[in-house]
Amino acid sequence: MSKQKPKYTIAVTGLNAIDSPGPGLAVIRALKDAESFEVKIIGLSYETLEPGIYMREYVDKVYQIPFPSAGQDVLLDRFAYINAVENVDFLFPNFDAELFNFIKMKAHFESEFGIKMMLPSLDQFEARHKVNLYEYGKEHNIKVPFAKMLFNTMEIPKIAEEFGFPIVVKGKFYDAKIAYTNDQAIQHFNKISAQWGLPVLIQEFVHGSEVNVCGVGDGEGNLLGAVPMRKLYITDKGKAWAGVTLDDEKLIEVTRNLVKETKWSGPFELEFMKTTNDEYFLIEINPRFPAWCYLTVGAGQNQIETLVNFAMGNEYKVYDTYEVGKLFIRYSYDMIVDMSDFEKISTIGEL
Repeated sequence: MSKQKPKYTIAVTGLNAIDSPGPGLAVIRALKDAESFEVKIIGLSYETLEPGIYMREYVDKVYQIPFPSAGQDVLLDRFAYINAVENVDFLFPNFDAELFNFIKMKAHFESEFGIKMMLPSLDQFEARHKVNLYEYGKEHNIKVPFAKMLFNTMEIPKIAEEFGFPIVVKGKFYDAKIAYTNDQAIQHFNKISAQWGLPVLIQEFVHGSEVNVCGVGDGEGNLLGAVPMRKLYITDKGKAWAGVTLDDEKLIEVTRNLVKETKWSGPFELEFMKTTNDEYFLIEINPRFPAWCYLTVGAGQNQIETLVNFAMGNEYKVYDTYEVGKLFIRYSYDMIVDMSDFEKISTIGEL
């Protein structure tokens, strides 16, 4: 007699499938493809026009939740209500800006609500911030381009002289722009700081090609899966709109060593610049699944399924192979939605 699959209620944020997409829909697609369990998907939205809200084939029920800036108490109150209705088993927070609150509340969510999450520790989360990454690299023996935090534009000419142009101007959460002149750097600084706040990071530019890795760590130093990818098409926001899996053993080895050194817990995306001398410079660690994470499923690693099984104490797969030469190509299309659905999520906060 075949064993019945468990069914989990899993909540997912990041439903904004726009030109700079959140990872939510990719995570949901991977969950729907899981072979070891079935799912009911609860979408968690911040804005009323996040496309994932209205994609009924992926999302069974949607609740609006307060912005991270509203604080942890408001979020706890909202989740007490959502969980009383839905009895959530697992939660995937998919935005950098919301992770601090969820990491702080992780123990409370598990003890009070029975909701499991697989997240980095607060120390791991803080240490990999862009503003700390250079020191992080030195501590863990990984090459990282030199970078400096700025709170105003006065220091830009001095830093540009030190680094030489081009330089990279980065926001503390998102956004990175290359500047070739002081005026351009100041312009990028003002735009990024207006959107994401201070400090803004000025980073040494490394010549090479960007390669990314999507993976999962078990919190004990073991890598549960990793797939490297090179962007083939990039939007004006620097987001991958197409990419291909790579045959790159050295990159997997660098990733494995980083996870071992840091005992990373949960999903991650590593962004590297690979130079013509085959050196790897780590330019960013994103402490969650990237928007392109469904490519890992296409390459033979359902890392999202493994992570849920690991967290729920089930048998789980550890992946050490993947298919090379698998592409993802992103596309957009127009959904037709009833105005009544938009009114419901806007007024009641549920759909």
